[in-house]
Amino acid sequence: MRRSLPHRTGPARAVDYGDRVKIALMDSGIGLLPAAAAVRRLRPDADLVLSSDPDGMPWGPRTPDDVTQRALAVARAAVAHAPDALIIACNTASVHALPALRAELEPAIPVIGTVPAIKPASAGGGPVAIWATPATTGSPYQRALIRDFADSVAVTEVPCPGLADAVQHADEEAIDRAVAAAAALTPRDVRAVVLGCTHYELVATRIRAAVGQSVTLHGSADAVAAQALRRLGELPAPDATPSSALTVLLSGRDEVLPAQAANYAEGRMLRTVSSAH
Repeated sequence: MRRSLPHRTGPARAVDYGDRVKIALMDSGIGLLPAAAAVRRLRPDADLVLSSDPDGMPWGPRTPDDVTQRALAVARAAVAHAPDALIIACNTASVHALPALRAELEPAIPVIGTVPAIKPASAGGGPVAIWATPATTGSPYQRALIRDFADSVAVTEVPCPGLADAVQHADEEAIDRAVAAAAALTPRDVRAVVLGCTHYELVATRIRAAVGQSVTLHGSADAVAAQALRRLGELPAPDATPSSALTVLLSGRDEVLPAQAANYAEGRMLRTVSSAH
């Protein structure tokens, strides 16, 4: 079992714990960037494997069986690089493929799914809006989460057609149109907005500007990064010596980060760390 890190006391300093952790993340596209950046914030020494499927995206309109097969292929490409854990940084894949991925990979490799942050958003009291893809909005999966975790608060499900695709392609005008359309469907009195697609976290600043600065946004990136470390028995070590190891797989091919990643702070962070070492 991987050695857990000691709690650090005293002033921050650069440390190298020697036994590095390698974490893989998968998504249809660049929606994995927020979770990857969250992992790097918690463990700068983590080696990262980013596996996505530009040849097959978007996954949202695909059938559940098709999503599962695409997700398995992307996961297998990542697992070939021997990660210690795999984060499914994709809501659609988590809904449809998580059981199949866990059946194939666990217990050898912990698999961490992404769940919309409905529970923490509703804990602060309503009203709450859930921004999600049209396929997820109104789905039995999302309705079950609302029933289980937000039954006592007012919830508005907001479909966001085109937003994930616009974010993926860094289409500024299309992002603005999709965000404005979703904001128009969001009640003015909401206290929290759940970002029910990992791509949306890349444009959180624009979403907050559209719904109001007083509204709290709830993404999943920080939670899944922390859960990955817990599953490995690791502790956060934000002062650890940074790793420059970043493997990028695009539909199984060894590549570099897509050019669109540079349009987002998370992508620039990963590029900077990798190029500086």
